[in-house]
Amino acid sequence: MLKQYLQLKLSQKLSPQQIQLMKLIQLPTQAFEQRLKQELEENPALESGKENDEYEDGYDEYDNTKDEYDDSEAIGADEINVDEYLSDDEIPDYRTQANNYSADDEAKTMPYAAGTSFTQHLISQLNTFRLTETEQDIAEFLVGSVDDSGYIRRELTDITDDLAFTQNVFTTVEEIEKVLKIVHDLEPAGVGARNLQECLSIQLHRKDKTPATDLAISIIDHGFEQFSKKHYKKLIQKFGITEAELKLAIEEIERLNPKPGGSYAGNNKIVEHVVPDFAIRIVDGELELTLNGRNAPELHVSKEYSNMLNAYKESVNKSKAQKDAVLFIKQKLDAAKWFIEAIQQRQQTLFVTMSAIMHYQQEFFLTGDERKLKPMILKDIADEIEMDVSTVSRVANSKYVDTPYGTKLIKEFFSESMKNDQGEDVSTKEIKKILETVIEEENKRKPLTDDKLAQILLEKGYPIARRTVAKYREQLDFPVARLRKKI
Repeated sequence: MLKQYLQLKLSQKLSPQQIQLMKLIQLPTQAFEQRLKQELEENPALESGKENDEYEDGYDEYDNTKDEYDDSEAIGADEINVDEYLSDDEIPDYRTQANNYSADDEAKTMPYAAGTSFTQHLISQLNTFRLTETEQDIAEFLVGSVDDSGYIRRELTDITDDLAFTQNVFTTVEEIEKVLKIVHDLEPAGVGARNLQECLSIQLHRKDKTPATDLAISIIDHGFEQFSKKHYKKLIQKFGITEAELKLAIEEIERLNPKPGGSYAGNNKIVEHVVPDFAIRIVDGELELTLNGRNAPELHVSKEYSNMLNAYKESVNKSKAQKDAVLFIKQKLDAAKWFIEAIQQRQQTLFVTMSAIMHYQQEFFLTGDERKLKPMILKDIADEIEMDVSTVSRVANSKYVDTPYGTKLIKEFFSESMKNDQGEDVSTKEIKKILETVIEEENKRKPLTDDKLAQILLEKGYPIARRTVAKYREQLDFPVARLRKKI
């Protein structure tokens, strides 16, 4: 039986220009500069730097030529696929290739340090051992299985199978364990361990023998569970030691490196340098906001391209080739003019949004005290500047501001609100800051439980449930009371 349904669907389609503008707003300073560079390379009608004073209105003159071409270039709104414009692959391949470089052009490539990889560093050490061909193959395979932290986290049975299938090396778990002991002799100490306990044990066995290191080895090898849970009384009873002796052994363990792979200087890590998009300064007791000048480039439309259009307009006989050429020029001029306007709109949007945030959080920016942060959500700023919440989100999630108290990600200034005992709205960031201070100042021999923390916050005027305290504590990267205990 066939049934008919009538479904009404309301949808909003964004124009390609609107989508491109939103993407421009979202870009932080460094990414924006790359986007600007790309546009300058792809559109010859767009030029950087100041334009000549005599060329103020030259661009507008080309508008007289649009009558016979606009119809052929019209694109209906229904033909626009928003998903295509949101993808990162919107540049055709032919636009990413160019052969217009002369022999005199400077090669602008970024140099980088080749260095030695962590794996190569370990393999080079294997050459100092006398190994059979099979042992060498196993050792190199084990070294290749070491992760960035310096651990081998795969089961030896799985490594046995992989050696057989990929390297045509048939061996046993016992043979691999024998070679693994050789890997454990490599530098940095602890590399090739299968878990934290083994990693710490390897490092301790390398240290000079003292009563403290001998006890530390016993604790790690035979009392690791009690140690990891900080059951110090059980350790004292188990090994028949004093609290002072236990303290010295724990100090030896705390000097060890739980991630030996991270200490290798040859790891070529890419360090991302944050470029602040805004700067806030206090001048004569007042806040002053500036936008990074790299977000406000000087651009203008090419006078040469505009002159081409004027020449076409004045010509009597217009050939087919001329018409095709002028259509191309017009498209490039349209794109250049739109891009300049989009950048100006981006600048205005960024400045207005950050200015509203600065004034909303004025007390914090004047004092640097996080307890002065007011509850603020995206909608508060969106309503203030009469823009969409998504626009504020694009600014907050990807931009940084340089303040007298350090460089901050803008979204860090946003937080939910809670009521204090006076019924006033306070920021959850204020509560977290107070919680952080209480935990840092607690007696580490008797850390405060979540129930006790909740009670202290209540006494300070913040009625918060224990489970909420636990959530905030975890967000601040503090473990439970038992694991914060020290002797």
